[in-house]
Amino acid sequence: MTRPMTEAAITELYNTFSPKTWCIADLGCSSGPNTFMAVFDLIKTVDKRRKSLGLESPEYQVFLNDLPTNDFNTIFKSVPEFQEKLRNEMEAGFGQCFVTGVPGSFYQRLFPSRSLHFVYSSYSLHWISKVPEMEEANKGNIHMANSCPASVIKAYVKQFEKDFSSFLSCRSEEIVTGGRMVLTLLGRKNENPCSKEGYYHWELLAMALREMVSEVFQLMFKLCTHISIISFTFSYFMLLDYYNETIGIILQKWISRLSLDHLISKDGGYTV
Repeated sequence: MTRPMTEAAITELYNTFSPKTWCIADLGCSSGPNTFMAVFDLIKTVDKRRKSLGLESPEYQVFLNDLPTNDFNTIFKSVPEFQEKLRNEMEAGFGQCFVTGVPGSFYQRLFPSRSLHFVYSSYSLHWISKVPEMEEANKGNIHMANSCPASVIKAYVKQFEKDFSSFLSCRSEEIVTGGRMVLTLLGRKNENPCSKEGYYHWELLAMALREMVSEVFQLMFKLCTHISIISFTFSYFMLLDYYNETIGIILQKWISRLSLDHLISKDGGYTV
């Protein structure tokens, strides 16, 4: 869907200048099989435009960015396969391609000033940087919904505006003059921020979680009212109260004691 826009952006960029090394950043790159698909298409588009202008192939520096918790090891293991694919599908004389992982939030600075020619981000910017600070509890919901207090919706909107502004500000410092950026974001056609058009999947997840919580409470109720374990731990002295001294003597002869003192802490807890 964004390919025509990407091709147009790269064409305009090549009309401005032709760098010897293209620096491309994929922000929110993920770690699955799709990680290198977008990068491959970008490089292919650049190479197509380069050929039409009769220029030598540049080198490519690709930056793959995601949060530090992303599985970058999986990405790095896929680099040789990606580079092999480039060598096989591109013609002789194709420039080298170098891949670097850049862990960090794209709501902050990630690259040196004026170092990027092209920035790409697909379906990542709808993730805001943190849970908004809310004046009221968002009871029964995990996101914006029609049942949310107005203050909750306002908090989400405010957080998105703050994050998106920060994103654009950081990229404006990092992209070279005349550079390009293509962003793909989830959106909605109407003005209602709680529209199911944009958040139906979160509503389904919230329904599932509420159902799970309800089942847990029902289980706890059954546990407290209907379930009893048919076991009772007696004491030796209790038996003495019910039986005569003769039985007590017999018990003294045959009952041995297994101490559990070492498993019980001073505060009444257990050591396992």
